[in-house]
Amino acid sequence: MQLILRYVKPYFSRLAGGMTCKFFGTIMDLFLPWLLAYVLDEIVPLKDAGQVYLYGGAMLLCSFFAWSGNIIANRVAASVARDATRRIRHDLFGKITRLTSREIDRFTIPSLISRMTTDTFYIYRMIGMIQRIGIRAPILLIGGIIVTMTLDSALSALLVAMLPFMGGIVWFISRRGVPLYGALQKQCDNLTRIVRENLNGIRIIKALSKTEDEKQRFARVNETVAASETKAASVMAVNSPTMQFLLNMGLVLVVFVGAKRVDAGLTGAGNIIAFLSYFTIILNAMLTITRILTMYSKALASSRRVEEVLNGAEEKRDGEEYLPDAQAPHVEFDHVTFSYNKKTPDVQDISFSLKKGQRLGILGPTGAGKSTLIKLLLRLYDVDEGAIRIGGTDVKDIPLETLRRMFGIVFQNDAIFRGTIGENIRLGREISVEEMEAAIADAQAAFVSEKGGLEGEVVSRGQNFSGGQQQRLLLSRALAGNPDILILDDAASALDFKTEANLRAALKKGYGDTTVITIAQRISAIMHSDVILVLEDGQPMGVGTHEELMESCPLYREIAQLQLGGEEE
Repeated sequence: MQLILRYVKPYFSRLAGGMTCKFFGTIMDLFLPWLLAYVLDEIVPLKDAGQVYLYGGAMLLCSFFAWSGNIIANRVAASVARDATRRIRHDLFGKITRLTSREIDRFTIPSLISRMTTDTFYIYRMIGMIQRIGIRAPILLIGGIIVTMTLDSALSALLVAMLPFMGGIVWFISRRGVPLYGALQKQCDNLTRIVRENLNGIRIIKALSKTEDEKQRFARVNETVAASETKAASVMAVNSPTMQFLLNMGLVLVVFVGAKRVDAGLTGAGNIIAFLSYFTIILNAMLTITRILTMYSKALASSRRVEEVLNGAEEKRDGEEYLPDAQAPHVEFDHVTFSYNKKTPDVQDISFSLKKGQRLGILGPTGAGKSTLIKLLLRLYDVDEGAIRIGGTDVKDIPLETLRRMFGIVFQNDAIFRGTIGENIRLGREISVEEMEAAIADAQAAFVSEKGGLEGEVVSRGQNFSGGQQQRLLLSRALAGNPDILILDDAASALDFKTEANLRAALKKGYGDTTVITIAQRISAIMHSDVILVLEDGQPMGVGTHEELMESCPLYREIAQLQLGGEEE
């Protein structure tokens, strides 16, 4: 629970004030049965109506202070829980954006979503509950026992004798419950993953009539979650009836022993009535503690999951200053090897260099490692062997913000955000309207004017645009920053040949100083590049121009003959 304590600490003064109000309000509640017993045993026999009204007024005053104190404390509790959880979510979101790609792969996106939503909600409920009833219940429990001892020590002994049994039950159930709720949260992660996959792929699921299959897949996961929740709830459910049985048995003993003591003249009837009231208060306090225990189990499991993310490894932001060497290659891969699982290399011994303004085309079958090279260049992952340099400086020695600002990127499956066309192109950068309009023209995105210009609406994931329009919108975003290095990862797959040719001409004319790296499946998209890298199974099969590779690389020649027919023979 260190996480919760750390985030509640800044609100300690407010917390202390609310807990003080809760403390005094609860003490007022404890006074009421004692005052009632005093009136019944001491005042009523005197037949003094004035004193009855006086003590009745005191009981009303106690009730008012208890009511107002609890209201104030509950409002403070809600505000502290709200503010602390808001800071947890803020820091958690910030941490997720700084996690290394390897850490994100380890947690998985559905799990991170679940931790941001479900887990923080459990923490919010726990913080609020501890302040509202987590303070009140122990005071009622301990205070009730102390007051009953002043009323009748013999009857109090019955209650005290039960406490070790109650404590043992609470300890045993909490020991079993916390791991079960941790397992439940992992199952919820899996449920979130299934829902996310279905929402993202809803069109293909409908197109292939796979709705029933997906419903069955969801039902299996949902049943697993329900079974895990039932198991955890069943363990925790033992607590409440067991406590009620013990305390009700104690209540029967109190009535029986109390009747004997009243009959023997050892105590008064008012004391027995007060004792029964306190016993009910103690019973409710114990049941409340069991509720707190259940919520504590959930919050403890959730706080561990949140803290696991907050303690995750961040991207290394090495480097203090970037001073490019004009004589060095603009982009250089020097015997680069990398593996995702650190067992089998995904790319191995990759070497090439580009001068400023040159164009690199990367070609290869699916799974050859083409996109992996781009992730390494952007330092989404760090190389295992070799080095990647920009302007003669290892990318590890370039400040991460400086490094990322060098690039304009269109990924293979890129994101379009809800908002306006202008917001999607600018993406928070300091880019003028003139620069955005120029980028739109270069990206062959003339359709923007028909969609309302820069103020045109973009729905979630760009669903109001066709595939080709989405790609041109993404190209506009990449070109708008006038990048030093432009990366196009299969960025023209939805464009027709004429539009693609116009795009290449616009890049050659307006971005002569920009180093362009193009990943493509079509040779026509990269055959005019200054350097072409051919990959297969993560290994370089050839590096050179189109003409050189037609002579020296069998794989490239085979692909060219398949795609271009006999034109290149």
